[in-house]
Amino acid sequence: MDEQAGTGTTFHDFRARTIDGVEQDLSEYRGRLVLVVNTASECTFTPQLTALQELQDRFGEHGFTVIGFPSDQFRQEPGTDEEIKELCISTYEVTFPLFSKVDVNGPGAHPLWQWMCTQKAGVIGGRIAWNFTKFLIDGEGRVLRRYAPPVPPARIARRIETELGLR
Repeated sequence: MDEQAGTGTTFHDFRARTIDGVEQDLSEYRGRLVLVVNTASECTFTPQLTALQELQDRFGEHGFTVIGFPSDQFRQEPGTDEEIKELCISTYEVTFPLFSKVDVNGPGAHPLWQWMCTQKAGVIGGRIAWNFTKFLIDGEGRVLRRYAPPVPPARIARRIETELGLR
């Protein structure tokens, strides 16, 4: 499926371009619990990258993955994909997968983000209110929960433990 066309019925029906420019089928995450986050390097919530990496480190071997989608829709991610990747690695020691910068709202929004917003609307309806909105996706590709930007990743740990059968 082309990344800008079609609609999927689960997370696994979509494709996205990695931050290194490679088209990836999100079905590669089938069977894994995934936390999808729209990131930005110049946001008040940018330090959440450290906490997101802590979740990745803690739960990665148990079938969990954080996935970051940089977005400049709130004018807080001006960099190129290369600059974003460098900052995430050098400043926040990010090892979780990063994807190419996308729009998360409006007619140009990546189809994955359009779909996730229809699955779990936020406080302002389906739109993404700000950077660091988080969607928890189960191993079958269904949206389990949407978390608002101010929710610290550490607060999601208990739900991750439950979903992974670790509690």
